Amino acid sequence: MWVEIILSKKKTKFNVTFVKQSFKMNELIVPFCSIFIAMIVIWRSSDGFQAASDYLGRNLTEGVRGATINAIGSSMPELFTTLFGLIMLGELDNFAFGMGTTSGSAIFNSMIIPAVVILAVTLFGIKNKVEVSKKVILRDGLGLIICEFILMYVIYKNKIDWADGLILMSTYLIYIIYMFTSMKTVEETNLISNKSQGSGETPILKAIVYFDFVNIFFRKKANAFNAWSLLLFSMGIIGSACVLLINACETIAEEMGIAPYFIAVILASAATSLPDTILSYRDALKGEYDDAISNALGSNIFDICFALGLPIFAYTLIKGPIVMPPTTLSDVIELQISLIILTIASFYIFYFNKGLKTRHSIYLVGLYILFVVFIFINAYM
Repeated sequence: MWVEIILSKKKTKFNVTFVKQSFKMNELIVPFCSIFIAMIVIWRSSDGFQAASDYLGRNLTEGVRGATINAIGSSMPELFTTLFGLIMLGELDNFAFGMGTTSGSAIFNSMIIPAVVILAVTLFGIKNKVEVSKKVILRDGLGLIICEFILMYVIYKNKIDWADGLILMSTYLIYIIYMFTSMKTVEETNLISNKSQGSGETPILKAIVYFDFVNIFFRKKANAFNAWSLLLFSMGIIGSACVLLINACETIAEEMGIAPYFIAVILASAATSLPDTILSYRDALKGEYDDAISNALGSNIFDICFALGLPIFAYTLIKGPIVMPPTTLSDVIELQISLIILTIASFYIFYFNKGLKTRHSIYLVGLYILFVVFIFINAYM
C-alpha cells in the first residue's frame, strides 16, 4: 500500500512537472514565431537595400560600396535595437541588450558571413577559392580591431558619457573619410541590374504583399531619388521589425530564466545580421568578393562606432552617464574580449592565406559554435 502511495506521489509530481514544461514550451511558441516573422521582414527588405545600393554605389570601387552603403543600410537593425532598448525604454538592462546585439552581430558577421561567402563560391563551382584584396582586408580588418579596443576602453571604465559616444562616432567618420579619399576614381556608369530597375509587370498589390519594394519604387525608372527613397523606406520597415524582435527576445529570456542580454547575443544578433548575410551572398555570386567581405567587416565597424555611439551620445547627453551593475559589466567585458579574440583569428585567416577555401569556412563556423557554447554556459552559471 505504501509503495502504491509513493509511486502515486511520484507519478503526480512527474505529471505536474511535465505540465509545467509543456506550458513553458507553449509560452515560447509565440515569441519564436515573432522572431521568425521579424527575420522574414528583414530578409525581404534586404532586396531593397541591394537594389538601392547597386544604384547609389555604382561608381564606388575597391570594396568601398560594401563597407559603406551596404554596411550602413544592412546594419540599421542593430542601430534601431540599441535606440529602442536604451532611449525609448530608458533602462540600463536594455542598454546591455543593445550591446549584446551589436557585439554578437559583429561576431556573427566575422565568422558566419565569410563562411557563407566561401561556401557559396566553392560549392556552386564558381571558383575553388575566394580571393579578397589584401588592401581591403588590411583596411577593414585593422580598422575593426582598433574600433573594438576603443569600445573596450569605453566599457571598462564603466562610466559611459556623451564624450564616449562622440569618440565612437568620430572614429567611424575618420574611417569613412579615409575610404573615400583613398578610393580610385572611376568613370561614371549608369549600369544597374534588371531586377533593380523593376519590370513593372508585377501587380502593385502583389508587390506589397510580398514586400517587393524594388518593384514598387523602381516600377517606372531607377534614379537617385527613387534609390534613396527605397533605402530609407526599407530601413523604416526593418526598424519596425526590431520592436517585435526585442519583445520576443525578452519573453524568451524570461521563460528560460536567463538575462535578455544572452538571448540578444545569439538570437537577436543573428536576426539583425540577416541583411548583411544576404547582401554578401549575392555579391559573392556576382564575383564581387571584395564587397562581400568588406560588407561584413564594414558592418561591424558601423555597429561598434555608430549603432552604439549614437544612442550612447543621445542618452547620456539627456540623462547623464551610464553605469552598469557589476554582474552585467562582467558579462559585457567577457563578450568584448571574445569579440577581439575572434576578430583577430578571422583577420589571420583572411590575410595570411592565398585565397579562402572550404576548409577555412569550416574553421570559422567551428569558432562560432564554440562562442555560442561559451555564451550558454555563462548564461546558466
